[in-house]
Amino acid sequence: DQKMNKYVTPELCFEFHYFFMRKYWFVYPAKAFIMFPGGFGTMDELMEILTLVQTRKLKKKVVILLYSSRFWKKIINFDELIRCRLISKEDLELFDFVDSPKQAFKVLVDKLTAYYPLHMNSNSYCYSGENPNYELE
Repeated sequence: DQKMNKYVTPELCFEFHYFFMRKYWFVYPAKAFIMFPGGFGTMDELMEILTLVQTRKLKKKVVILLYSSRFWKKIINFDELIRCRLISKEDLELFDFVDSPKQAFKVLVDKLTAYYPLHMNSNSYCYSGENPNYELE
C-alpha cells in the first residue's frame, strides 16, 4: 500500500525498504492468508505463498482466495495451468476458493481448528468475546 491501512495500530506499523523483507515478516508468523482481489503486488504475494506451501517451506498454512468466481478464477486460468502441466490438480488443494466473507470465515475456523487443535478452542477465534456463531454479512 502507498499509505498505512487505518486499522493497523502504531505498534504494528513497520516500514520496509525491501519488499522481500515485508513479505517475510507477514508470511512466516501467519497461520492463514485471505487473499482479496488485487494487482501485481497481491499476485506476487499469492504466488510466493503458494510456492512456499507447495514446496513445504511453510507448514499447514491456510490460503483462501476471496471472491474467487468474480475475480481469481477470471484473472488466473487454473484449468489452463493444469492442462499445460504447469501445475497439477493436487496443487488446487493448496488453497480454497470462496465467494463470500461468510464462506471464508467457515473455512478459516474449520482449517485452523484442524491444523492447530492445541492452540484453538471453541472461543479462541471470537473477536472481543463475540459469539462464535456470529453471522457475517
